[in-house]
Amino acid sequence: MKYNFDIVVDRSKNRAGKYDERQKKFGTMDVIPLWVADMDFQTAQPIIDACVEKAMEGIWGYTYRPDSYFDAILGWQSRRHGWKIDKEKVSWSLGVVPAMSAMVKVFTRKGDSIMIQTPVYSEFYDITEAWERNVVENQLVEQDGKWTIDFADFEEKAKDPNVKIFLLCSPHNPLGIVWTEEQLQKMFEICHANDVLMVSDEIHSDLVFHGKKHIPTAMISETAKDHVISCISGTKTFNLAGLQASTNVFPNLEMKAAFDKFWMNLDIHRNNAFSSVAMEAAFNEGEEWLEQLLPYLTENFEFIKDYCEKYIPKIKPNIPDATYLVWLDCRELGMNNERLRKFMIEDAKLGLNEGYTFGRSLSGYMRLNAACPRSVLEKAMKQLEDAVNRL
Repeated sequence: MKYNFDIVVDRSKNRAGKYDERQKKFGTMDVIPLWVADMDFQTAQPIIDACVEKAMEGIWGYTYRPDSYFDAILGWQSRRHGWKIDKEKVSWSLGVVPAMSAMVKVFTRKGDSIMIQTPVYSEFYDITEAWERNVVENQLVEQDGKWTIDFADFEEKAKDPNVKIFLLCSPHNPLGIVWTEEQLQKMFEICHANDVLMVSDEIHSDLVFHGKKHIPTAMISETAKDHVISCISGTKTFNLAGLQASTNVFPNLEMKAAFDKFWMNLDIHRNNAFSSVAMEAAFNEGEEWLEQLLPYLTENFEFIKDYCEKYIPKIKPNIPDATYLVWLDCRELGMNNERLRKFMIEDAKLGLNEGYTFGRSLSGYMRLNAACPRSVLEKAMKQLEDAVNRL
């Protein structure tokens, strides 16, 4: 079927955090919300149909996961990424971030260090510090709008005996980088040589553009398969984050058992009644929707790029090869972080994510969520243009 991503859905009436938390996040409801990473598009019709059918049952008790649940997930990974996963080494979890938080708790001790590559998804800081572990930053290096890995610094940090885990974001949020096989191999080899556990967040692996190809980290070698933990989910792919479900692929049964025990001790081990059927429908029947979504998002990126070049040249968007998140370099506006946040909210009336939350030493960046109808982006960019012109 043909999907129309230009339809504007009024999400202010469906308890959407992206909209209803504007007052809490920005101090006002009068901003276009382009922040938290969910999409303003209805999901694939087969997923909606599966949830409607479940709703009509009228009984939503404790949910059992049939074999078909993981079969759907593993089938998707095989078709889309050529990744053959051993089902015995797979675990369910509430989400990628809760899963990674549990891994920090289970596989490290208080006072250990966790390495991250900044700027990166701000929860990487949070899940480390919440368990009283130390953050070690391997800062990505920017030159002419391109961000690369400082491998000398990466290796130096990995050699620190206190560093026990490296949290990789692949593809990268917020920079939209699709790591190459060579980059993945080099990062893994350094980690493996220094006994650093590599945990790969691959939640955006299906949202890849411009002819790039996502490579699951665990696929780069037989050694990697035996040492990397992978965190995957369809919640970003199909806009299902509110249903809370993800999958973790472990290198061995011992690590899987330790992870599963953590959640069993909290008595958290079941999908909710709707996420089970939604995920299965997504991976079995959602591909047509995704294939129509990807070019629409690509056109949104091009619109932002062209608009900034023509009308707001002081703001330079880093057009992503993955995710639907655009990293905005606003340094030419000459504002510190506090002033830039105020400018975006009060003058441009936009609700964006502040760049310094992704890298605490950064100044002058913002993150924009481009997964919305084109008309919303047009309005947002015009408001931004007018605000810059008033400076």
